[in-house]
Parts: sequence; structure tokens; C-alpha cells
Amino acid sequence: MVRHMRRWITALAVVALWVVAGPGVGTAAAAPLPGRMAAIGDSITQAFDVCCWYGNHPANSWSTGGASGDGITSHYERIRAGNPSVVAYNDAVSGARMADGPGQAAKAVSQGAQYVTILIGANDLCTSSTSTMTSVDTFRSQFRQTLATLNSTAARPMIFVASIPNVYHLYQLFRYDLTARTVWAAAGICQSLLSLSNTSTQRAMVQTRNVEFNTVLAQECGAYATCRFDRNAVYNYAFSSSQVSHLDYFHPSLSGQAALASITWGASWWAA
Repeated sequence: MVRHMRRWITALAVVALWVVAGPGVGTAAAAPLPGRMAAIGDSITQAFDVCCWYGNHPANSWSTGGASGDGITSHYERIRAGNPSVVAYNDAVSGARMADGPGQAAKAVSQGAQYVTILIGANDLCTSSTSTMTSVDTFRSQFRQTLATLNSTAARPMIFVASIPNVYHLYQLFRYDLTARTVWAAAGICQSLLSLSNTSTQRAMVQTRNVEFNTVLAQECGAYATCRFDRNAVYNYAFSSSQVSHLDYFHPSLSGQAALASITWGASWWAA
């Protein structure tokens, strides 16, 4: 009788631990470091205008960058510390929208990626006007197809999805900066939000769509055991003016990319 009671108590304790801690305990720690990784995204992941001259600077990317001495410790560099043979592919394209996600996902699959980072959607918000922003339903359908493409093979990659940064915070940082406002207008940057003629109501529409898109990312990612969302870590991060490129007053600077790498890694599969 005592022996049976002990077994019952032990079993109960195991069940209690499972309920409190959850079935995914140890998943991140046990996840093997990949031998191949790929990045899906837009100009942020291409480190566009990050420093010094205009254009893409993929070596400084928060995801797959490998430049030394730039102050950025990318996901690739962190993985390489434990697996020196890892290979990284940056499949992000400047200007890409979620509509481009499935094509980039197919490319990552063809490269045999075992780990894929996704940061895309800012260009679905930052359009010529509020009327041309991507609809929530369309955004959901395109992202769902992106994830389905990544999971279309038997060797399903681990996926990390970053939330879309809070673009309204960018407006708050520089709305009184004459140089920034001039650059935004001259280059036609994110006019749905940053146009000088926009009303507060129009800007609020962009912020609302930003939140709605991130909700979609969380929901659709949550449908896959191999997908991890950052729980809005990027969106909630209050980046400073120095973390924004002063070439265009829109993209992350070197210190912005460094912060992005740190924030996203902290929400990744291998976070401490």
C-alpha cells in the first residue's frame, strides 16, 4: 500500500510540474544549432542605409551579418560561436512586402535552411498613403502561405518571427527635426505615416494597422510548433534617435542593428 502511494505521489508531482512549467520546457535549450540559416525580410534585414553610404549593407544585418568590429552580434555570429561550420543566406530584399514572403521562403527551402528568421511587414504599413496599406486579411493570407512554404518539406526549419517595429515611434522621435522631415518628404519615405500633410487620425490608422499586423504574426506563427514569435519585443522596444540612420531617418543605424540583434536573440530558440 505504501509503495503504491509513493508511486501515486511521484506521478502527481510530475503532472504538477508539467502543468506549471508547460509542455515546452527545455525546448529552446534542447534545440540543436543549425548548419544552415536564412533570413526572410526587407531592407531592415539587408541593413539598408545602416552607415556611411546609401544602399544595402548585408554584412551588418541583425540576422545574417558577419562583419567584424561593427558592434553587431548577429544571430549568425552567435550560432557560429557554437557551430563554426554554419552557413547563412540573406534572402531579404529591400522594398519587399509580405506578398514577397512565399517566394523568399521557397528560396530558403531550396537552400536547405534549418533556421529561418522573418522580419517583414514594414512596407505593408509604409506606403504612399493610408489607403494603399495592405489589408489585414491579405497580410494574413500571405504570411500563412509563407509559413506553409517553409513547412512544406519533411525537414521543417525552426522559424523565428520578429514583430514589426513601432513606426509611429519614429514619427515621435523626429517630428520636430527639420532635416528628418525634409528627407522624408524629398524621398517619399513612409508617406502613409510621415507625410507632412497627414492628420493625427491618419497616423493613428497606421499605428493601429501596425498592431493588427503583429497580432497576425503571433497568431499564425502560433499554429506551428516549429515557429517562435518574439512576443512583440521589437515592437515594444523604444529605440533612440541615435539608433536610426541619419542617412534616411528611417532605417536602423549600426547601433540600431545591434539592438535589434540583441532583442531578437533574447526571444529566440537559444536565449539563455
